[in-house]
Amino acid sequence: RDKGMWLEFRRVLFRSRMASDLKKASTKNDAPIWRKLAEYALKPSIARRDINLNRINELTKENDTVVFPGKVLGTGTVSHKITLCAFSISNAAAAKVLENGGKLITHVDLIKQNPTGKGVVLLG
Repeated sequence: RDKGMWLEFRRVLFRSRMASDLKKASTKNDAPIWRKLAEYALKPSIARRDINLNRINELTKENDTVVFPGKVLGTGTVSHKITLCAFSISNAAAAKVLENGGKLITHVDLIKQNPTGKGVVLLG
């Protein structure tokens, strides 16, 4: 029981740090996309969404940089290379993105690579 409480505490702490990073990036770079993601990060996990790879495949194109404020699940495939940042991702989904030549990045790297958020596809 204590282990479960500790894990939940770590998740909440991580989400609050992520929200803080995103808010700072939004202000610094005049990028509303980061503020929107910060709002998603602070929502309770029950309010977050899931998306399958087949849906990401339909909504994106080759070399898109994609962010999803929820969990990416492994149903389907992505037939093109994408750079993906998600709040959570299943092992199966991660493997499929990487097998197709795609990349998985953290929110910190996403902000560094796209400070203004231009060209980032926000799904959700």
